[in-house]
Amino acid sequence: MSFLLNAWYVAAFSDELNGATPLARTLLDRPVVLYRDSEGAAHALDDRCAHRFAPLSRGRVVGGVLECPYHGLRFDGAGRCVHNPHGDGRVPAQAHVRAYPVVERFGAVWFWPGEAARADIALLPAFDFVDPAQNHTHHGYLKTRAHYQLSADNLLDLSHFQFLHPDTLGSEAIASGDVQSGSLGETVWVRRAVFGEILQPFVADGFGIAAGTCVDRWMDVKWTPPGLLTIVVGVTGAGQPREAGRIAPSAHWLTPETACTTHYFFAFGLPKAMGDEGRALVRYAVEGLMKPFELEDLPMLEAQQACIGEADFWAAQPALLPIDRGAIRARRIMESMIVAERAGHDPRDANHHDGARTIAIRSSFEVA
Repeated sequence: MSFLLNAWYVAAFSDELNGATPLARTLLDRPVVLYRDSEGAAHALDDRCAHRFAPLSRGRVVGGVLECPYHGLRFDGAGRCVHNPHGDGRVPAQAHVRAYPVVERFGAVWFWPGEAARADIALLPAFDFVDPAQNHTHHGYLKTRAHYQLSADNLLDLSHFQFLHPDTLGSEAIASGDVQSGSLGETVWVRRAVFGEILQPFVADGFGIAAGTCVDRWMDVKWTPPGLLTIVVGVTGAGQPREAGRIAPSAHWLTPETACTTHYFFAFGLPKAMGDEGRALVRYAVEGLMKPFELEDLPMLEAQQACIGEADFWAAQPALLPIDRGAIRARRIMESMIVAERAGHDPRDANHHDGARTIAIRSSFEVA
């Protein structure tokens, strides 16, 4: 499956870009260089000089423009060569590189790899809870050697907590929890509620729950294309209403590096009104989750990718379970949007979403 191009993807966290050093990153199989100009605005260009194709990311930022490390040509944020230090200084007409639309929101730099004229900030879902202007935030990054859709599958089905994370995030009660899923337009949601659960110490401490206390926990996941997820985990005393508990919202942004590798950006946020407690909790969440993410999720995703290899996911004939409904809905939507885009249609046109249902699912279990 190829990539959806007319969409917003996270290219980097905002604090990864400093003033003088450009950042190289492969995004959707293309080398991209990111940097800030003299006004602090972020830019993304193809990481290839128009002259002799040297990687611009090995250069430096001079006066707010990017200087090639090989012969010193300089390019502005629009990809135009604005300085030629050789001869009479005239700039050849072909001395330009591709520039990508960029916006900076929610503590991240987003880029649009498709048609620049279609780049619309209104298509970027809201992640206000990780807006650093209003919230204490903390973030993490992991590179996954697996297709980004496998990572989305993983996040849309948190039943794996019981088996993959038995000592950190899971419990014996998760698999028997109540699970609901559905979709509205391009958005897919999965809601899991677990009742009468004894939390692992890591989770209990994060929610201020005394060890051994019986609680109810809910895990609500929302996915929007191309791989942008919000997860809200809440805990309350057993039998108490949700309003009586505490929630932990997190953002999970999946950007393909290649067909088999993924940039996984994740962030937690809590209102600044919580003061030092909120600042400590978001740091606790990110730093505590790095271990299960890195030592348990990543090896499993990479093992899955190794088993699948370069074969199509459906060609492997997965035996589907009811817990797969959310993940399969997301896959159908993505496949439908990519097919529509390849055909020259607007991938967000609802008339094309039904096309996902025509994609053959070679399995004895059909997820509605």
